[in-house]
Amino acid sequence: MSNSYKQHLQKNDKLKDLVALVDLPKLEDGNVYQSLMKSIVSQQLSTKVADVIWGRFINLFDDKKPHPLQIIDFDIETMKSVGLSGQKANYIKNVSIYFTENNLIDFDWSGLSDEEIIQILTKIKGVGVWTVQMILIFTLKRPDVFPVLDLGIQQGIKKLYALESSGKILMQEMEQISEEWRPYRSYASRIIWKWKDTKI
Repeated sequence: MSNSYKQHLQKNDKLKDLVALVDLPKLEDGNVYQSLMKSIVSQQLSTKVADVIWGRFINLFDDKKPHPLQIIDFDIETMKSVGLSGQKANYIKNVSIYFTENNLIDFDWSGLSDEEIIQILTKIKGVGVWTVQMILIFTLKRPDVFPVLDLGIQQGIKKLYALESSGKILMQEMEQISEEWRPYRSYASRIIWKWKDTKI
């Protein structure tokens, strides 16, 4: 897979140099249930702060694995005591309730399309399209996801392609640009994120 995405993206004039410069780390195997909760914890926080709060949260469990039935029974104050906002605590409860009621804890997602997974998980209050796209890219390792709503991707593409537009026009231009990256839009996005953050 690694050679395939590199060979394809190097055909793109704007990405060819970045593909050679940016080394993408191998993604670890993940769990959708746990990744969703961690994503909720991380919303609107720096990585450092989010990691601290996540560490406190999983320490509430003997094996450091958040069990849905335990979370459902937790009172909000217990969850707030580790640094979660009341809203985030409720969102995490929503995830646990939804996954329990729909038998999704150990669900095999491999048979579902990206769009089907987005439709299923965005039914949970507190989980939006962007959050599910991050799960698709980093947890399920889907190769062709384009998170057009991501601020970092927007900034990176505007810089890389010298775009001056914003709003819906920018979204349309980004979608058009990303068509050339198929079927490896996830890899292109990860390259742009890393390039933007490391200022290579």
